Amino acid sequence: MREGALIGPIIVAIGLVMAGIAVAVVGALLQTADGSTELRLERAEAETSQLRAQIDTLRSELRDAQAELKRLAEEVALGTTTAPMPQGNPGLTLTAPTPDLEQDEVQAPTEAMTEVMKLAKARFNKGISQPRNRVMLDVLGAPRSTKTVNCSGVTQPHLKALLETRQVGPIRVTMLKPALESLERIVAQLKESEPEIYEALGTAGALCARLIRGSSSSWSNHSWGTAIDVKLQGRLDGFGDGGTQFGLLLLAELFNEEGWYWGATYNREDSMHFEVGVETLRKWQAEGKL
Repeated sequence: MREGALIGPIIVAIGLVMAGIAVAVVGALLQTADGSTELRLERAEAETSQLRAQIDTLRSELRDAQAELKRLAEEVALGTTTAPMPQGNPGLTLTAPTPDLEQDEVQAPTEAMTEVMKLAKARFNKGISQPRNRVMLDVLGAPRSTKTVNCSGVTQPHLKALLETRQVGPIRVTMLKPALESLERIVAQLKESEPEIYEALGTAGALCARLIRGSSSSWSNHSWGTAIDVKLQGRLDGFGDGGTQFGLLLLAELFNEEGWYWGATYNREDSMHFEVGVETLRKWQAEGKL
């Protein structure tokens, strides 16, 4: 009986010890679990910080790339890219250096006559003076008895007698007779030297008696039939953008050789506009052509 009575307390004691051990083990496990969780959280936070840093770096690189693309787009628009053109393009092909470059500029060959190029004004109109109203009025008189801002006809009898309409190559224009003769020489030379530009040549108008746009007193040189606006492939050159169509650069050399002043060198560039220079007008006057 005494041995049986001891067995129960021993079992109970063993049970309590086992329970204590179990509690200790569970507690240790819980502590271990909590420590792992904290470690994982710390690692996740570190990785998140690294990702955020990488994102900031990528955003900075994206901004730099966007700025570079914008710069390249502006260079292409101005025609200053130095990348070579593809071979075998059936458009206009030139082997001579382009005439519009400053000494410190590098320009790739072009095969598009309407491609806009950066203009070097100093290369053109050398020895040719812009015909202002004072000279025009002195040489040819007022084109009309009344001023108008709209394109109108000439009313001055002597000037009307000097005007004529002709087919000059691919264009038909009304101008002063000596100007038409000069224009015919220019277009004939263009046909011989640059047949592609000759075929693409068009006009946006010649004779047009009106005041200069925005002026209340000064006549446009179109009023005397001594100016012409030209276009290539049906496209007008952009006004006042500081650039000019490539084909007009070649055409301008021919006009300059004949003593015409090119509007590309105006304070507000007007590359499609050509007008007879002062020296040429005075020469025609001295020869009795006016």
